[in-house]
Amino acid sequence: MATTADYSAFLRRGNDGRPRLELAVEGIASADAIATIENSLRSTPGLVSARLNFTTRRLSTEWTTPECDPSLAIDTLERLGYRVAPFHSDETESDEDRRTKWLLRCLAVSGFAAINVMLLSISVWAGNVTDITPETRDLFHWLSALIALPAAGFAGQPFFYSAASSLRSGRMNMDVPISIGISLALGMSVYETAHHAAHAYFDSALMLLFFLLSGRVLDHAMRKRTRAAAANLAALRVPVATRLNADGSHSEIPPEALVEGDIVWVRPGERLPADGYVVQGTSFIDQSLVTGETTWTKAGLGDPVFAGTLNGEAVLQIKVAASGSATLLSDIERLIDDAVLAKSKYVQLADRVAQFYAPVVHIAAGLTAMGWIAYGASVHDALVIAIAVLIITCPCALALAAPTVQVVVAGALFRRGILMKSGDVIERMSAVDTIVFDKTGTLTRPDPSLVDAGDLSDNSLKLAGRLALSSHHPLARAIRAFAIERFGSLEFISDAREVTGEGVEAVHDGVTLKLGSPAFCNIATPVWHNGTSIIAFRHGDEAGCISIGQALRPDAVETIARLKRDGYRVMILSGDHQQPVESTARLLGVTEWTASAKPHEKLARLEALKREGRTVLMVGDGLNDAPALAAASVSLSPATGADVTQAAADAVFTGSKLCAVRDTLLLCKTGHRVMRDNFLLALIYNLIAVPLAVAGQVTPLIAAAAMSGSSIIVTVNALRARTARGLSR
Repeated sequence: MATTADYSAFLRRGNDGRPRLELAVEGIASADAIATIENSLRSTPGLVSARLNFTTRRLSTEWTTPECDPSLAIDTLERLGYRVAPFHSDETESDEDRRTKWLLRCLAVSGFAAINVMLLSISVWAGNVTDITPETRDLFHWLSALIALPAAGFAGQPFFYSAASSLRSGRMNMDVPISIGISLALGMSVYETAHHAAHAYFDSALMLLFFLLSGRVLDHAMRKRTRAAAANLAALRVPVATRLNADGSHSEIPPEALVEGDIVWVRPGERLPADGYVVQGTSFIDQSLVTGETTWTKAGLGDPVFAGTLNGEAVLQIKVAASGSATLLSDIERLIDDAVLAKSKYVQLADRVAQFYAPVVHIAAGLTAMGWIAYGASVHDALVIAIAVLIITCPCALALAAPTVQVVVAGALFRRGILMKSGDVIERMSAVDTIVFDKTGTLTRPDPSLVDAGDLSDNSLKLAGRLALSSHHPLARAIRAFAIERFGSLEFISDAREVTGEGVEAVHDGVTLKLGSPAFCNIATPVWHNGTSIIAFRHGDEAGCISIGQALRPDAVETIARLKRDGYRVMILSGDHQQPVESTARLLGVTEWTASAKPHEKLARLEALKREGRTVLMVGDGLNDAPALAAASVSLSPATGADVTQAAADAVFTGSKLCAVRDTLLLCKTGHRVMRDNFLLALIYNLIAVPLAVAGQVTPLIAAAAMSGSSIIVTVNALRARTARGLSR
């Protein structure tokens, strides 16, 4: 880790000239750290803004110019108990791997210790009602202490560190009462063992740790899946750009060194290093980053192109209009970061409950002890009763109320091919009232397919498929796939020649074959028709057109109809052209739709819906959907979507059916209802048990048994979330 003085070397200038510094903050255990850190840094001289991304643990800071001293912010963070280092995505991923292994070790230690201590406790319980001697009982208790104390000290670290950090910042999270309850249970057990008491509570403390660590490991594993967006976006950047110099020579330079007006040379199969427009050459570009449309776009003289998009067929010369942090790709990355940051400020239900639950519990225990002392009880007896209050109100049931439901719902979704990536998806999904779909790859199948072959004969279709083998055009793949599926293996046609941007032609058995644009095949047909792309084929005098389009998912019509019957507002927000979007909306019965939407326009539309009070579920698969997916209240992506899109989404579904969207909503609604029932059960339990404990009618042993019983009830109740009425078969 660098020293404080070293951080100035990591400052970077933004487009406005202000220095920026990105820091990796270690030791963040819950979302309430966001407000703590950001509020603590507000008074730092020269600091304009500080934004913490809870998902990636990245703190983005912006400073005034020309003077700034990052060491002041670093000192503040270290006083709060956080460890700080310059942010590097690969190092952050390594840190997360280490934390995952650490949590698993804690879980394994707590489980192993709990099993062994439980075996000793069973012997004591059985002996207390038979013939165990006090010496043997004390031996078993001391053996339990020998196992439990170091095991709890190690396995409880995630809760102890989090509680200490929370208390230092003057806040209260769920880990505070958990840590106090565990510590007091262990301390009381040692005291009772030292005074030859009949009961100790080492087993209860370890079982509590094991249950809570199980939920913590699951939540961490799900969140870890969302940390890949930065790395996935980085994969779209080219390491080297080929610049065309004035004397005709080529120079390989970093893309960040390009300036407006430079000419760059882009080979087929390479990604563009900068935004600009074509000054020489004609090719097809994969512009799904911008439009979401999987059909490649023809790019010729004067057409705009963007960094990160893929050149398909021919060499292009691009005149640079924007490079580095000014490109559209960088804009998308910033949009994703901002959207994820806003979403990470969401506080889960359990943490909201903890804000008032923990102080009430500890005040009640303290008043109980003082009340019994005033009543005339000894300090020992008063403390035993107060500890019984703390044990019986130890938030085991409360802390398990959400994690157990998360585990059950995550398992039910997984069995249906849906991967939930964070525990708070259940709460956010249950509040959804508006669903916004992307079109291409979401409502439709991900790859273009042959929709209609017109009047072409089987022989002509087979010849078209053979000719398509020699074409690099993306639509030719659909024709090849159809022909191979229908006719089996195909043979290349010798001497086939591809005309860049037009099509492919050959002479076969003395007859000219052509496959490509209608103009190339001398057919007067538009390139688009009824929302599909048109590929023409000519075999001598026989000619016809093949429609290539995005076929709807097999259950799209039924799923959309059911969602509308369920009361959801359904919209389509697509980067595709107006004609195919309108056609798809008409087939699905969707009246609200938008076409040709750029990434920032999708984001603006979602923000407008939020201002209307809507809770939005965004479903999309393209790179251009990633900022919208991150900004939506909750989001889903098909497994066929881009890596960046899957990283930005809250859940991913596999398979070809759209019913996964409705199934996710139904299971999450059921899960949220069960979660609230669990909190209600925990509340009822406390309303009954606490007065009895305060009155001195509950021993610590009975309190521990009652606490375990409440946890079992909550866990069993969580199993109700495994299914929901109306799920697809």
